[in-house]
Amino acid sequence: MIKVAVTGASGFVGRHVLAELSKHDVEVVAVTRKDVEKLPEICNCRWTQMDMSCPSNNAFEALGRPDVMIHLAWQGLPNYNSLHHFEREVPIQYTFLAQLIEQGLKTVVVSGTCFEYGMQSGALSEGMETRPGNSYGFAKDLLRKQLQFYKAHVPFNLIWTRLFYMYGDGQPENSLIPQLKKAVADGFSQFNMSGGEQLRDYLPVTDIAEKLVLLALKQQDIGIVNVCSGKPISVRNLVEKMICDEQWNITLKLGVYPYPEYEPMAFWGERQKLDNSMGLL
Repeated sequence: MIKVAVTGASGFVGRHVLAELSKHDVEVVAVTRKDVEKLPEICNCRWTQMDMSCPSNNAFEALGRPDVMIHLAWQGLPNYNSLHHFEREVPIQYTFLAQLIEQGLKTVVVSGTCFEYGMQSGALSEGMETRPGNSYGFAKDLLRKQLQFYKAHVPFNLIWTRLFYMYGDGQPENSLIPQLKKAVADGFSQFNMSGGEQLRDYLPVTDIAEKLVLLALKQQDIGIVNVCSGKPISVRNLVEKMICDEQWNITLKLGVYPYPEYEPMAFWGERQKLDNSMGLL
């Protein structure tokens, strides 16, 4: 039976990954940095506490010698411009992952970000040069490059998943959709937002979790792969569709907030590599 370790398992994406893994005949080790209340109970899963900044010398053994790790843990968000990401987080992450690989971990699935592409517009493909424009994107890109260099010394399977935009249960409250839901729950008649014409690539977090699990269970050296819909949608259309689907009695007040300066107006992911990878199952 395949043994899968999941870091950041108590987070937004992590909980959905655990739910997806429960559908497969695998053994799961869910890793959390500190004690968390109301951890989900999953039949094929055991929880373990481990701080990546000071793991034990035998961290791989402590995790039960997993065959594959889905690595979602990352501290310092949602401040995308904090220097913490590359000053502190990258050294911790690289040291932790390199230790596990040296001790026997064969496959690592790491959650990257579309911010690695920076201010490039249009359809973004995995073969494009990275040009990160914020600290978070720079740090993720740096970690990827470090792991790719490390592969020349200690071979392992690396699957670097560039996640685009997502929504779903458990999303951080400061995100767009949770703010909209709160406005509805609070009885507001209007929802303030930007002009909403920026084009983005959105997937439900349940779809993202499914793709992460399927890629992980391949245990192959896939490299960089966009995890995305491949279909651009304006933020305004996304919100209007949700209001219509849920039959909420609220209208949009557009243009209240400026467009973010750290993102281009229109970008989305190409997903040919993802589709090809899924077809190999």
